[in-house]
Amino acid sequence: MSVYRVIDVIGTSSTSWEEAAAEAIHTAAGSLRDLRVAEVAKQDIVVGDDGGLVYRVRLQLSFKYAPGS
Repeated sequence: MSVYRVIDVIGTSSTSWEEAAAEAIHTAAGSLRDLRVAEVAKQDIVVGDDGGLVYRVRLQLSFKYAPGS
């Protein structure tokens, strides 16, 4: 039997939601082991004063729980 933890992370990109999600996953993978599932919880776009767009994705990441974590 396994137990998993779920955390929220937010990724950003000036290109796309997909890139924002990938950035969040790759960054989180640097400090979390055994990532299992990433579920998109929310997407939005921030419109800057100059008209530039920033895509944001909030993901719920699940990873295998390691006792003592």
